[in-house]
Amino acid sequence: MPRIFPKTKWLLSFLLLVILAPFLAADEKTDKVDKLFAQWDTTVTPGAALAIIQDGQIIYERGYGMAKIEDGIVMTPSKIFDIGSVSKQFTATCLTILIKEGKVSLDDDIRKYFPEMPKYEKPITINHLIHHTSGLRDYNALLELAGFRMESDCPNVDEALEVICKQKRLNYLPGEEYSYTNTGYFLMGQIVERVSGKSLNEFAQEHIFKPLGMTHTIYQDDHTQIIKDRATGYDKTEKGYRIDLSNWDETGDGNVYTSVEDLYLWDQAFYNYRLGQDLMDMLHTVSVLNNGKKIDYAFGLVVTEYKGLKVVEHGGAWAGFRAGLVRFPEQKFSVICLANLSNMNPSRLCFQVADIYLADLLKEKPKEEKKKAEPITLSKQELEDKIGNYQDEKFGMWVSVIMKDEKLRMATMGEEFILSPVSKTTFQALEAPADITLEFLPEIKGKPRKALLKIEGEERYNLVKAAPLAPLTPAKLIEFAGEYVSEELLNAKYRFVVEKDNLVLKFRNAPKESLKAMALDKFVQGPINIEFVRGKGSRITGFKLSVGRAAGIEFVKK
Repeated sequence: MPRIFPKTKWLLSFLLLVILAPFLAADEKTDKVDKLFAQWDTTVTPGAALAIIQDGQIIYERGYGMAKIEDGIVMTPSKIFDIGSVSKQFTATCLTILIKEGKVSLDDDIRKYFPEMPKYEKPITINHLIHHTSGLRDYNALLELAGFRMESDCPNVDEALEVICKQKRLNYLPGEEYSYTNTGYFLMGQIVERVSGKSLNEFAQEHIFKPLGMTHTIYQDDHTQIIKDRATGYDKTEKGYRIDLSNWDETGDGNVYTSVEDLYLWDQAFYNYRLGQDLMDMLHTVSVLNNGKKIDYAFGLVVTEYKGLKVVEHGGAWAGFRAGLVRFPEQKFSVICLANLSNMNPSRLCFQVADIYLADLLKEKPKEEKKKAEPITLSKQELEDKIGNYQDEKFGMWVSVIMKDEKLRMATMGEEFILSPVSKTTFQALEAPADITLEFLPEIKGKPRKALLKIEGEERYNLVKAAPLAPLTPAKLIEFAGEYVSEELLNAKYRFVVEKDNLVLKFRNAPKESLKAMALDKFVQGPINIEFVRGKGSRITGFKLSVGRAAGIEFVKK
């Protein structure tokens, strides 16, 4: 055997290290990625499919957990998912194709295509629909309030259109505000169908999916349709998991079924321009409000920055499915994550993957490395000073700040979280599914106290404290009892009764808990906010209902 001198041995080791370094680095990164998904990487939980794309190639793809727990089918990157609102970019693309062909204009009044729509104070244009500035109430919320149950009912397209056209008012004048709503994209899908004479799925297959080779992608407009290799959607329960699949056949705002491998082909269309450069570039066009303020929502895409880098992204959530598609165009780097569990957050996971792969380019440290604000101790008086009921100025959502076990707690939308003080005026919600902070603003003499609720640092709610309310006696509650009807909700009838000294709503899909009085004539029941209206002699004549992105729906007392 020839002798290897020490210098030669060192040289061979160095060359071996140089050759293997990229692979070792890749293994180190993928190990970190796998740790992000470790809690779902089992044979007893739902999970996710992941694809990481760099310079036009999938550099890592994996399935975590189970595609079908009941059948023992493991997750793989080829499994098919409902991608929720990630579907919107495909609907926007279909409409943009028609715009490029001169068959539709961004400035068209939507009543050109829906003459049955009410004539509001100002016209709603297609541009308003695309950028969520129309002021239209969310049709999914309207259908639920009209009595359709997510888990068992199947509202058809005509019923969805009818409830939209019954709305007497908008949340705000077109172009005045940005407020995400599914209604605009459902209507966009209907415009594509009315102009082209084809179903949205047929149009998308012809102009997008087939040209890109996305052979496992469809708009599902029939919930009874069999979809090969589809993962089952799940919700987590106290006993394990329950199946949660959509029965709704409306398309445009959602209902695209696809895989991470097909979405990789779509992602690359923004670089290879197989559908045309003008078309793909137009999808990045953001808009401005009437006051000139720029918004970051484009054509089914959010165009913004993440830690100093330009990013184009969108998330999706429907039934037991969650989705995230995040693209860093200047780095030609993308992450696609599709999950079949409702309490997962694929968008957040996508950005955490980006933290690993783009660490050297990011101008901020990844979130997990940033020093969190340390909790401080406040006196009992400083805590009690903040107790009360606070209402969102725009959509009427209530937040109750209460004291329990010598700690402040925040109760809203049926959830309750401990508030940990990080300053005398700012609190963080502990064990919340998202980063939630509640900041109490300086008090102004003679005016109600205000607070700012922030979710993930972006979603903001301006809260106003209500005056203290004395407990309502059964005799006081009885004046709210009776039957109320709403023309805006397809003549749905809500009945209020007094049971065991509580006001209770009777309706086929109403929450089971009783109403909680928050302020004078104002009640809350889970996510539903109700404000009773008085007429002559202070008699109750009706009420206004607000929930989510549908505000001020009118009911009249019979």
